[in-house]
Amino acid sequence: MGGRGVSGESSDPNGAGTAADGDEWPVDLRGVTESVVTTLGPNDRWNVAALGLHAPDESGGDEAPAPVTATTWGNTRTRRNFHRQGGGVVQFVSDPRTFVEAAVTIREEDDPVLPDAHAWVDIEARQVDAGESGGTRWERWELTPIESAVVETTVPTINRGFGAVIEATVATSRLDVPAYDTDELLARLRYFAETVERCGGRPEREAFAALDDATGWRERLPADADVPRFDGEEG
Repeated sequence: MGGRGVSGESSDPNGAGTAADGDEWPVDLRGVTESVVTTLGPNDRWNVAALGLHAPDESGGDEAPAPVTATTWGNTRTRRNFHRQGGGVVQFVSDPRTFVEAAVTIREEDDPVLPDAHAWVDIEARQVDAGESGGTRWERWELTPIESAVVETTVPTINRGFGAVIEATVATSRLDVPAYDTDELLARLRYFAETVERCGGRPEREAFAALDDATGWRERLPADADVPRFDGEEG
């Protein structure tokens, strides 16, 4: 579809990167891959949000693979901008601080691609289903890659603290949803904080501190709750 400010002579909106095939994703997707998406709002700025990418089932047959899908929950900026613009720019990042900002804060940028994106893909988004669950409206979107690039490659590492940060953003997003038990979610958040303390580095600790500030989930805990805090951590 293009037309969202990322197509042009350069393969990279910010002037760098290696172009990938236009009809392919720049990375392999499996299960639900967490990403960050920027969508152009009515103020001509790019809203930054978290987006889970659902990879198609691997049938192993000769048929063309099913499209990647994503689901928006509630009346979010991403949902409205998908309807308004028909797509956005999906990006893959490894900094947990960037992911927390995308998931639980309002962040807007002048450019569609974030400085720490390892790869990006300009996608067309087409609504294919909708419904309601737990009192919240959801919409499912098919995502079709239009143009993409790999900006930076890294050696992958496994950090349990990073995984705990991602799971914590999901738990905090469900605290005010009637379908979920608040006490169970708070217990999960306590466990995730302990995991970050044991296994995370400075980025994970700073990300968790930002999550605390943005969501205020600790205010729901008993006054005598002993949960690790990361304000002022040197990591």
